[in-house]
Amino acid sequence: MGYYDDHTQGRYQEQRAKRGSVFLASLAGAIIGAIIVILAIPTLSKQGILPYKLATDQNQAVEMNNNDKQQNVVQKVSFDVNTNTTKAVEKTGAAVVGINNIQSSSFWSDNGDSSEEAAGTGSGVIYKKTGNNAYVVTNHHVVEGATKLEVSLDDGTKIPAKLLGSDVWTDLAVLEIDASKIKNVAEFGNSDSLKMGEPVIAIGNPLGATFSGSVTQGIISGLKRTIPVDINQDGVVDWQSEVLQTDAAINPGNSGGALINMAGQVIGINSMKISQEAVEGIGLSIPINSAKPIIDDLEQFGVVKRPYMGVDLKSVSEIPAYYQEESLKLPRNINYGVALRQVMSNSPASQAGLQELDVIVEMDGEKINDVIDLRKHLYQKKKIGEKLKVKFYRQGKLKETTLTLSGEKLE
Repeated sequence: MGYYDDHTQGRYQEQRAKRGSVFLASLAGAIIGAIIVILAIPTLSKQGILPYKLATDQNQAVEMNNNDKQQNVVQKVSFDVNTNTTKAVEKTGAAVVGINNIQSSSFWSDNGDSSEEAAGTGSGVIYKKTGNNAYVVTNHHVVEGATKLEVSLDDGTKIPAKLLGSDVWTDLAVLEIDASKIKNVAEFGNSDSLKMGEPVIAIGNPLGATFSGSVTQGIISGLKRTIPVDINQDGVVDWQSEVLQTDAAINPGNSGGALINMAGQVIGINSMKISQEAVEGIGLSIPINSAKPIIDDLEQFGVVKRPYMGVDLKSVSEIPAYYQEESLKLPRNINYGVALRQVMSNSPASQAGLQELDVIVEMDGEKINDVIDLRKHLYQKKKIGEKLKVKFYRQGKLKETTLTLSGEKLE
């Protein structure tokens, strides 16, 4: 046992001696390394290797140097950003103007005074400058009911405007203004070449002058969308507007403003949005290719020259089945077409022999389901002076006649 205890104690002392040697060697290495680092710091600092940065905010950073403890403020660089979007807006933005609809209002008083006040605001696009005049396209509903119209330029200048013409069916109107202060004119593009997903920009005055010249960006979300329109607010759809759909934000006041492509060309006139509570990001714009002939007619003639038949219409689908059979004498398998409630004297319809209670079911070989079909065929496919072949039912018998269209007024 004695041998065992002495031997164990000897081994323990030997291990302690070894650990002491290792510790002293490590300590010596650490001291030598620290001395080397201290000697190297001045050299590295002079070479610009050691300084580090502490970010203080978005606008500056403080640079610390371990050698001299000096602080230097470094300002961030400001970039001049130019993108296709900024270039397009720069090209066309100044040609988009505000439209002030001013209406007279009278109130009860002894002297019968009346006043004028702004009844609404919208947007417009300067598309032409000729001589002393410049021309602005906007929406019919922007100028409707105005006794005076005023155009606000991008610099705040206000110019009186004259209404040359307005068209309820396409919701377009053309104004004339003094051109002396007009510097920018928008360029029309080609809306027929648009593609789904193509980026577009809406420019206008949402909510009036406070947000004038607002720019929103989106894409073409849909082409040739068909939107029902109740022209006379009687609860019956009178027309189907073909529009572009975009998710670029369009708000009240944007009406009449420009929808442009990345080349800065106007490819649509912003007209409306679907504003139901559950709906978001559905803005609608009149394709510029559809708008061009309307704009030309309004500028030149004050009205849109469309073919005229001279009839008062009602869709068969809106007439109770009893009257379809008893009054119109329609065969039971005919539940479509357009009934003539009245035929104007000396009109193209009258001259072609059409009568009250006749039911038109076909035009130029094309089935006519309702009043909208008839108007679309008449206004979009026919011209003044052209012949129109009509098939119709009278007293239960199918007949045919040919009209020569005139251009007096709309149906």
